Amino acid sequence: MFEIRCYHYDPAKFDDYKKWAVDEAAPFLKANLNVVGFWLDNGNAIELTGSDPAPQKHGAANVTWIINWDSEEHRAKGFKEVFEGEGWQDIWSRHPDADGYLQMEARFAEEV
Repeated sequence: MFEIRCYHYDPAKFDDYKKWAVDEAAPFLKANLNVVGFWLDNGNAIELTGSDPAPQKHGAANVTWIINWDSEEHRAKGFKEVFEGEGWQDIWSRHPDADGYLQMEARFAEEV
């Protein structure tokens, strides 16, 4: 089961978030979870297409990361162990602005 996490982080605060994510958050998450990848917006314009494209209020997500879980139970246990642990709490204490998340979404998929 893949969990695809997309965040719409405040663009005015994104540079500080990006530094924190690159220097601290992503390395820790990759070391402690089965992270497939962690991506940050590169500033290029989005391509919005389809028969009825509708821009979102906060624009496109500027942070996306994917975790591979064995099961929903594995996810519940992994989240508790990692995000309630001292290592993550230490990293989170240096977050540039935890209120900068305008919208967060998690969706789940199976590989084809």
